[in-house]
Order: sequence, then C-alpha cells, then structure tokens
Amino acid sequence: MMTTLAWELLAQGTSTPSSPQGPEFGKASPLGLVLVVALLVGTVLLIRSMNKQLRKLPDTFEPEHPEADQAADEGTERGASITEVTEPEHKTEQDPPAKPAS
Repeated sequence: MMTTLAWELLAQGTSTPSSPQGPEFGKASPLGLVLVVALLVGTVLLIRSMNKQLRKLPDTFEPEHPEADQAADEGTERGASITEVTEPEHKTEQDPPAKPAS
C-alpha cells in the first residue's frame, strides 16, 4: 500500500515532454526574437569584416628575394654540416674611418 502511494506521488510530480503543463507553456517573448536577430546580424557583420581582412593578405608568404634570406638560414637545416669560417688569404687596405666633425 505504501509503495503504491509513493508511485502515485512520483507520477504526479513529473511531467513528460509529451504532456505540457502550465498556462505559459509554449509561449515565447518578443525579446527572444530580438536576441536571435541581433546575433544573426552580428555574425553576418563579423563574416564580412573578416573577408575584407583576408582579401588584404598576400597570395603567398614566400620571400621576394630568397637569396637574401638564405644567408641567414645557412647552417640551420637539420643534417647540415658545420663549415669552418676562414679569413681570406689576401687582405685589402681600407681607408681609415673619417673623424666626426665637431
């Protein structure tokens, strides 16, 4: 008898999606519509802005003068051998540095 009463109380307290209850069920305020429209407008504006920024980027990011960059990259490749830097055998005389004017 006690379990039957408990089952009846539990069954009354729960509502299933197929049996809506309450006078406000299924009603939505206009504020929800305004919020959804505002989010959609913001998304469209964000997409347009990002497309404008992406159009400004170059087609490739390759350097214009690869020879100039190659000197800085010398010896940084994996497996590259370390070469010993030697001074040239013949030196040329250079002009002494100019004295700054006072």
